Amino acid sequence: MYKKHFGLQENPFNVNPDPRYLFLTRHTQEALACLTYGIQSRKGFILLTGEVGTGKTTLLNKLLDWLRRERVATAFVFNSRLNVSQFFDFMMADFGIPCDTKQKSQVLLKLNQWLLDRYKAGETAVLVVDEAQNLSPQVLEEIRLLTNLETATEKLLQIVLAGQPELEEKLNQPQLRQLRQRITLRAKTHPLNLEETRGYIHERLRIAGSDGRTIFLPDALEAIHRYSRGIPRVINLLCEHALISAFVDGKENIGAETISEVAREFDLDRIEPVAPKVPDRSNGENLTLMEALKALATLVDQMRTPEEPPATPRERKL
Repeated sequence: MYKKHFGLQENPFNVNPDPRYLFLTRHTQEALACLTYGIQSRKGFILLTGEVGTGKTTLLNKLLDWLRRERVATAFVFNSRLNVSQFFDFMMADFGIPCDTKQKSQVLLKLNQWLLDRYKAGETAVLVVDEAQNLSPQVLEEIRLLTNLETATEKLLQIVLAGQPELEEKLNQPQLRQLRQRITLRAKTHPLNLEETRGYIHERLRIAGSDGRTIFLPDALEAIHRYSRGIPRVINLLCEHALISAFVDGKENIGAETISEVAREFDLDRIEPVAPKVPDRSNGENLTLMEALKALATLVDQMRTPEEPPATPRERKL
């Protein structure tokens, strides 16, 4: 619609998680490095979390692209509203493992043999689960049990759980403590700062074939960051509709006024694009534990304080 008007070859701000458009900030590079290292080192369980719209699925698609180029067997579960039976069906089908039975014990036997064959051939198998905050405790427990498929030294199946911050809250529940304890690596996606927002927009325009002309004026870039709070999905929304609006109005570039109009259309001038922060219970638990240990140490010191002269070393030994 507006591509020719702005000198573009394709739409730069589609909401699809196209890995070509992954913008590598420091945090994104760290997260990607954590995921690849965990898989290559057969760490078993890796957790990826981040706020809605911060690029988790795009990052996972980039990871899956890399895994497929490396000829790694992968299963990608993107529908997390599944019961246990459906989850196993989906996973086995995506791995390409033929399985005629619905009996879980037989399914696990087939999966274990398939993983052993991959391991003997020097190959890795990776299960990636997106939107994992929606998984039921029963399915999460079954995923935990999959990490029991192992040799004496290494995990046969590498598992990446990705989800919103609510996933971390769910994993802090007492009934899921065994799963939480098996997570060996944690990665996070973050909102962009102002400088990263500028770079993100310019990079997407470049990939979309921009001829180098200035489309978004400096005040527009600042307004985009202000209304989006650095959330890439919201940045895409603002930029896409700003391009359409400017094209309809015959404008050659976009200023802050156009961005503000689009933001008002989507109530971004009144509603925060991110959820309020939930208190980190894990930190609270750690703090409570530390306080308890300090109190215990103080009590022990008090108990050790003698009311009489100190005993001799021989008496202490006795």
